[in-house]
Amino acid sequence: MIQFFKSSYNKLIEVESIEKDGWINVVSPTLQEIEMLSGQLLVPPEVFSDPLDPDENSRVESHKNALLIVCRIPCENGYESHLPYSTVALGILLKRDLIVTVCSRPTEVIQLFKEGKVKHFFTANRERFVMQIFYRSSLLFLKYLKYINNKADEIEMMLHRSTRNRELLDLLKLEKSLVFFSTSLKSNELMMQRLQRNHLYELTKETERELIEDVSIETSQAIEMAKIYSNILGNMMGAHSSIISNNLNITIRYLTTVTIILTLPIMVASIYGMNVPLPFQNNPHAFWIVTMIALLLSLLGVFFFRKKNLF
Repeated sequence: MIQFFKSSYNKLIEVESIEKDGWINVVSPTLQEIEMLSGQLLVPPEVFSDPLDPDENSRVESHKNALLIVCRIPCENGYESHLPYSTVALGILLKRDLIVTVCSRPTEVIQLFKEGKVKHFFTANRERFVMQIFYRSSLLFLKYLKYINNKADEIEMMLHRSTRNRELLDLLKLEKSLVFFSTSLKSNELMMQRLQRNHLYELTKETERELIEDVSIETSQAIEMAKIYSNILGNMMGAHSSIISNNLNITIRYLTTVTIILTLPIMVASIYGMNVPLPFQNNPHAFWIVTMIALLLSLLGVFFFRKKNLF
């Protein structure tokens, strides 16, 4: 899907074709669409196909008449998915009078710009547009990280009342999401550093420096939050695994103790069931004597195991 936009009188409007100082939003393009854009914009087809790779890393790449920036942005897949939150590559192509964004799926970051929810956004100001994409992406990372933390707290409360595997699997899904976030954020940070060293100050006006600093601060904060939450989740899963293992040991120990105590009267009964001469066999109270012996042995067993804190 290809959409053409342009800012007009402080509003973003959709146009029918490529216009000067416009924005082209490309989502999951077909091979024919890639070839068409490549021919019209005079850039290699890889500029549009590379960001479609789900494993594409953040990078900056210079071309003859354009600059390609690839960053990782967060996306929500739904909690029932095997990966509730993940990241996707977003390609940003900067030309002299045009900006192009390329992604394999619709994303909340781009949707914010399309719906006019980003202040001071103009398609003609391409350098600021890039920084605004980075900034909104960092804010969305922070938003999803808070969602992950809140969900982890809910699961922790459920773990206190449940011993099912489902809660542990839910924690594992959240931890996987945090791993994707941490990797993508660090990749974005390195890309930003390279952009600042090699390209950013050539492209950005003095008035945009404050926005650049905000992007760096938000990215660093998101990296630290992802690291902290990942450590908390890892410790939580480790602690719960230890609790489950300890409870299992207690249960097995309890069952073993009960088995031994019950075995003592069974042994007495088995001995008196043998067809050989036995003590008290001619006593009219033999049954009660044997029963008392078995009961006494059981009580001694209970006393012994209680003293050893095994029962």
